[in-house]
Amino acid sequence: MTLPPASAVYPMARWSGGGATAASRVLPEETPIALVHDATTTAVMMATPRDLEDFGVGFSLTEGLVGSAGEIVDLEIARSDLGIEVRMWLARTSAAALAQRRRRLAGPTGCGVCGLDSLEAAVRPPPTVTDEFRIRAQDVQAAMAAIEPVQALGAATHAVHAAAWWTTSGGLWAIREDVGRHNALDKLAGARARAPSQPGVLVLTSRVSVEMVQKAAAMGAEVVAAISAPTLLAVRTADRCGVTLAAVVRDDGFEVFSHPHRITA
Repeated sequence: MTLPPASAVYPMARWSGGGATAASRVLPEETPIALVHDATTTAVMMATPRDLEDFGVGFSLTEGLVGSAGEIVDLEIARSDLGIEVRMWLARTSAAALAQRRRRLAGPTGCGVCGLDSLEAAVRPPPTVTDEFRIRAQDVQAAMAAIEPVQALGAATHAVHAAAWWTTSGGLWAIREDVGRHNALDKLAGARARAPSQPGVLVLTSRVSVEMVQKAAAMGAEVVAAISAPTLLAVRTADRCGVTLAAVVRDDGFEVFSHPHRITA
């Protein structure tokens, strides 16, 4: 099966100096992706049609539908005229728990916290991460600097987000890009679940909202480094679940909002 390309060249007119000239720009693709568990659609997300196996596994993990990648016993990708389905089949106990959860839902799940059945679900307590990883301050900046040269889709389109995993011993381990920041993070979570890596830094090219911290904690990230600032609720959540949150990471420094003890001089 052939999936749509992640990007394509599109013609346009560029205005400069009081006149227009014919030009073109590479634009990212945005495709409806249905995440299907046991033949029932759990969510439909607008996403970049790339790394979809990682997306399915990561979404299932960060949304608490499964506790480990091993609970997904089978996965396939199916394309139709309307979009793409990521079809997953769960182990019996996980399938039963998901069926019970569906009966409580007030509406379909969507991007971010849309479709949740209560305000309590929107600010669900994330798991507490371990406290074993330590990193130098210069490594936080090195982690952020490492992702820009390999953001292929981002460099071509200037219209996607990235989530990456960086380790002190091996540098950049993996990067995932998508038009949706949540989608990029879910794809990275899926990649780590399918091929576990060493402890490291979760690097984000987006702002840090509460659901990004929740997903980071779900994938066991002890340190998050983001290019943009966090929300107050994101900081409170990071503090509660033990995540070190470094934000506004630049070449000349960064700001630490929670659990600074993991970062040394």
